[in-house]
Amino acid sequence: MQQQVSSWGRLRRVPHDVARPAFLDELRAAASAEGGPRLCFGMGRSYGDVCLNEGGRLIVTDRLDRIMAFDRERGVLRAEAGLTLDRLLRVTVPQGWFAPVVPGTKFVTLGGAVANDVHGKNHEQVGTFGAHVNAIGLARSSGEVLTLSPQENTELFAATIGGLGLTGVILWVELRLTAIRSAMFDTETLAIDDLAGFFRLAEESRDWPYTVAWIDCLAKGGATGRGLFTRGRPAEGGGLDVHRAPRLAAPLDAPGFLLNAHTIGLFNAAYRRRPFVLGARRVHYDPFLFPLDAVADWNRLYGRRGFFQHQSAVPMAGAFETVRELLELTAESGEGSFLLVLKLFGDEPSPGVLSFPLPGATLALDFPNKGESTRRLLDGMADVVLAAGGRLYPAKDATMSGAAFRAGYPDWRKVEAQRDPKIMSDFWRRVTAEAA
Repeated sequence: MQQQVSSWGRLRRVPHDVARPAFLDELRAAASAEGGPRLCFGMGRSYGDVCLNEGGRLIVTDRLDRIMAFDRERGVLRAEAGLTLDRLLRVTVPQGWFAPVVPGTKFVTLGGAVANDVHGKNHEQVGTFGAHVNAIGLARSSGEVLTLSPQENTELFAATIGGLGLTGVILWVELRLTAIRSAMFDTETLAIDDLAGFFRLAEESRDWPYTVAWIDCLAKGGATGRGLFTRGRPAEGGGLDVHRAPRLAAPLDAPGFLLNAHTIGLFNAAYRRRPFVLGARRVHYDPFLFPLDAVADWNRLYGRRGFFQHQSAVPMAGAFETVRELLELTAESGEGSFLLVLKLFGDEPSPGVLSFPLPGATLALDFPNKGESTRRLLDGMADVVLAAGGRLYPAKDATMSGAAFRAGYPDWRKVEAQRDPKIMSDFWRRVTAEAA
């Protein structure tokens, strides 16, 4: 069936031949079917074009969401690749188990979490999602069905973790869960006066497993980097209640004129000074780990033209200077957003060849699409990141050049060597075309 499909950034809608298999045998058949290039599509929460395959086939996996096995004693779960973290947590939390790593939204599939090797607020202590995967079931277009693990088909396993869905169709994922005593987190939020304050608090908070900072993207001069630093750890008590469905939704696309430096500045001031934000609190995992999920379709708040996200990782050596330069570029442009997140990555290695995190700092922020001025800003930020020896995050990217990708991921050819010849994405075409 022909459909126009976009990613979460809503920057472009492009035609695809869409298939929605309901069973694993149908998914295997879709992987090996005759025809042109194909690509799996989970919840579409990637911001750019890693989940798009313009003019080709998309295999949508949202109906493949069954739990195949759950060892409640050991906390090992095997499920079809279309199972979302939302549904997984509804099953595992009442049993005293939690996903070991979660990104900023629970509306991602297990297959997507593997393909992008997602990270969370606890990266410093536990690494990426892929570090907790026992095994993967993979179907190739040749008709071959393989089991991948650190002990079996190891090169293909490494290429599939963070491999952007290019090595084959992920059928199922086996994951090691984390034991919890409650669904609550003990948290503490502290004010940050400037960027030095962030790095100081981050260093002081290394015994807290979860850390993240919200930064006022328009602050300048001595106030550059001001914001709020939040740290948390799983609570010992509070019950094992699961999250609720979103109560709010963006009913329509916001008018573009609402997103300007003045309105963003007003919001940031109000957000930073809102009552009862500072201090210690015990909160449910949902608002702590997934704050944006409280508003369904929040991407519509950026208007019909959509939005870009810049997320970069830079080495700790020089991280202060690099992050400061990125913040200064953003403040000077006036094109910032309500959401700017800063945290540190640890040195826990990922099994994936193309995994994004590296030991250092990571900065993520959204930009409403204002055309060429926004693209120039993103290109300028990319230049700063690359000069510092950093890299950009493919799951969030829509503008990365081929040169920037290859500089940030020098081992990319290892994935190309393992890529299924019938699988392709718009992102991979874009960043590898010059090197073909």
